[in-house]
Amino acid sequence: MRTDSSPGTLPAREHLPAATAGTPVLDVVIPVYNEEKDLQPCVRRLHDHLARTFPYPFRITIADNASTDATPMVARRLADRIPEVTSFRLEQKGRGRALRTVWSASDAPVLAYMDVDLSTDLNALLPLVAPLISGHSDLAIGSRLARSSRVVRGPKREFISRAYNLILRGSLQARFSDAQCGFKAIRRDVARVLLPLVEDTGWFFDTEMLVLAERAGLRIHEVPVDWVDDPDSTVHIVKTATDDLKGVWRVGKALATGSLPLDRLTRPFGDDPRDRDLTDVPGGLARQLVGFCVVGGLSTLFYLLLYSGFRLFGGSQTANALALLVSAVANTAANRRLTFGVRGRSGAVRHQAQGLVVFGIGLALTSGSLAALDAANSDPAHSTELAVLVAANLAATVLRFLLFRAWVFPDRRETTTYDGPAQDGPAHDGTTHDGTTHARTTHDHITFATKAYGTHDTHDGRALEGTWRDATLRLQQPVRPHDTDPGDAR
Repeated sequence: MRTDSSPGTLPAREHLPAATAGTPVLDVVIPVYNEEKDLQPCVRRLHDHLARTFPYPFRITIADNASTDATPMVARRLADRIPEVTSFRLEQKGRGRALRTVWSASDAPVLAYMDVDLSTDLNALLPLVAPLISGHSDLAIGSRLARSSRVVRGPKREFISRAYNLILRGSLQARFSDAQCGFKAIRRDVARVLLPLVEDTGWFFDTEMLVLAERAGLRIHEVPVDWVDDPDSTVHIVKTATDDLKGVWRVGKALATGSLPLDRLTRPFGDDPRDRDLTDVPGGLARQLVGFCVVGGLSTLFYLLLYSGFRLFGGSQTANALALLVSAVANTAANRRLTFGVRGRSGAVRHQAQGLVVFGIGLALTSGSLAALDAANSDPAHSTELAVLVAANLAATVLRFLLFRAWVFPDRRETTTYDGPAQDGPAHDGTTHDGTTHARTTHDHITFATKAYGTHDTHDGRALEGTWRDATLRLQQPVRPHDTDPGDAR
């Protein structure tokens, strides 16, 4: 998992301005591998639909993933005959690699992609990109699992799709409903910052991008789609499922250890109501109360079990102190991560030390209650002891929440600024924006066979003057060691 900083924070979301002449608002990418039969009817159908229904300039980009059949020739022929069609040629496979490369090089403010089989009804395309054009959302996805979606596919694929999304919800706490539907869009300014954090180059690319975007607080818009399964799909289900599960483990581990710089993306927009200076409204109080109550309830059960166990071998005061000490350490760790959203190891020792001070206050309350009970009754029943401890713990819990919120985990919001040079994409000169230096890597060789669009800004900030037609460019796209896996079937 990458740990380098993203190129910079995002600006406030705004409605996209009217496009200048010759500049497309939407760039629809179609990643293909050996699709010589389906490519031409797909592109012509998509172009006809956009020409009739889309009110802005658009572009269709064919991203050829190292096809070995006549797909490159078909793509070049379509680019020659249709002004709004261009083609990319990549010498390596991988849908994620194709999308990252084309999206990074595109000058369109809204970037989308769809599968070549056009399983998704094209009437959902305008609803997909409209929230991005208006500035309402950051990403948009088509969902085959929404209530109003109408889907035709076999039981095996239906089971796999739903099982995969249940795994995402259970392991990565994902809230979006359909990770793998080949129908997505993203704003270019968001892609420029988010894509450098996405490591996968295959089919898990979509899922990783969505999980990171959601964890960073970006808004994801879902569109119910009508979808018909392609019986001739070349996707290797077993290999794809295996790679996806590996990706889930990798991303989950990175999120758990706090190794991703998601703070560069968290709530970056000035139109977020959580960023406003509101008086008399503690930020996140409702969510923190819910989290604290859940953790507190589980901690209380854990404490009572420990107390009952320790009571078998010692007096009530000793059992109470030991049980409260062990449960307090677990309670502080759980509240740190789940209630107050503190990730990583930084400050963990200090938080535990402060938590032990809070534990001491709770110990004084519970021990005092037990001492008062012993003074009133020299041999109280075990159930009476538990009832007194529950009441004392409720009082200690309220005090613990207030101390946690005001002292142990105070809300110290800091504004992250970027002082580096302005760029239109990730730095590729060996130096990242946080000042750290990485070794230079090799670069993909990518062939453009496109139409003339005048001046075009590439993803590394340089301008290409004149025509794109038959131009061969060397894009600054890093290649990681696993990118050249000859066994990648995609």
